[in-house]
Amino acid sequence: MFSTKLALQLLLQKCSSSLIHVFLFWITCLILVFFVIVKPYFLKSSSVYLVDFSCLKPPSFCRVPFSTFLENASKFRSFDSESMAFMSKILSSSGQSEETFLPPALHYIPPKTHHQESIKEVHMALFAVMDDLLTKTSLSPTDIDVLIVNCCGFCPSPSLSSIVVNKYAMRSDVESFNLSGMGCSASALAIDLAKNILKTHENSNAVILSTEILSEGWYSGHEKPKLLLNCLFRMGSAAILLSNKKEAKKFSKYEVVKTLRTQRAFEDKAYLSAIREEDSNGKLGVTLRRDLLQVAGETLRSNVAVMGSSLLPLKEKFRYGVSVLRRRFLDKSGEIYVPDFKTVIEHFCLPTSGGPVIREIGKGLKLEKRDMEAALMTLHRFGNQSSSSLWYELAYLEAKDRVKKGDKVWQLGMGSGPKCNSVLLKCVRPIVGESSKGPWADCIHRYPVLH
Repeated sequence: MFSTKLALQLLLQKCSSSLIHVFLFWITCLILVFFVIVKPYFLKSSSVYLVDFSCLKPPSFCRVPFSTFLENASKFRSFDSESMAFMSKILSSSGQSEETFLPPALHYIPPKTHHQESIKEVHMALFAVMDDLLTKTSLSPTDIDVLIVNCCGFCPSPSLSSIVVNKYAMRSDVESFNLSGMGCSASALAIDLAKNILKTHENSNAVILSTEILSEGWYSGHEKPKLLLNCLFRMGSAAILLSNKKEAKKFSKYEVVKTLRTQRAFEDKAYLSAIREEDSNGKLGVTLRRDLLQVAGETLRSNVAVMGSSLLPLKEKFRYGVSVLRRRFLDKSGEIYVPDFKTVIEHFCLPTSGGPVIREIGKGLKLEKRDMEAALMTLHRFGNQSSSSLWYELAYLEAKDRVKKGDKVWQLGMGSGPKCNSVLLKCVRPIVGESSKGPWADCIHRYPVLH
């Protein structure tokens, strides 16, 4: 009797232990199912997609060959012979072609730089690309939940974003933002802002409008550091649609994989390297100081270092780390290994600040000529269009049929402040037929050009 009871207890304990093990097994399985299947499903719903974008193709009457620019400038009483010689030299070495554009206000003698002309330029630059984007995406203005407009130098009241809201009769609850004073990196910065907003606003569309109003920034004095922008900046604008709607993946071009912002405004030297100020005669202009390139390099390195730490494969990180340690403890004259970003990124959109700057950035990232082509050709055809240049570069890559499904595109924007902003995009569908539309439609067959 006792042995039977003991055997029964042992059997119950064994069964109980087995049941616990079975229970734990199924709990483990459910957890694995959640992390492998269920969790990624929910995460996908929070992805932000770049549905499409549009770039302005300025009208032909805005074209400004070098000879026209210099002839008109020579008739301005504000420029002396030394100023003319300096601007002629800058134009010839700028990397621009004879086909870049300036707004109508700057074709007058003297230029019309008052407020109303700048407003006309806003209408010309923003409404055209907005209309094109709405047509491309079959989007109604009332479908827009977030609107971000960026322009560095022109900040009217009502704001540029209010001008757009008024023009398109958007909803009363549209979240509108106006970014000013952010320089050439503002478009990439706006992508970062829109992405963060969409993280907390489900099932939403965000439109970004990016431009620079040149009539407001024209400098009519003699100081050479301020004359540079007259020669380098040209007309352009872009409109970009982002969405986190579940159905957006089916028709979007790209997924926004990563954004990154770094800056060095906390350093006086960096802060003052590019600043808008009055000259000795009270004329307003942007001063570009001699140490700007050095500051830009330092700002770029900090951004690239963070991007590399999250993107590069272990092999590249290891080689970089070893070279840093070797230089620090063994051979201080040794070179630090430059990681190969092309192991994880197929296409690069670089700042169009000038040919030498593009090549120097390319050298720092170990890029080949083909990798820098989009930036160099955008500079050649359209000039430096400030923050919207990155989208002309992406349009160039698409027009050349180079962007394939699965490819990653790194947009790198650098601006005053100084700041450096990165956007990493992943192509999520085949992109074809772009050579017949967009800003490159009438000239893509002529590019690349050697210059």
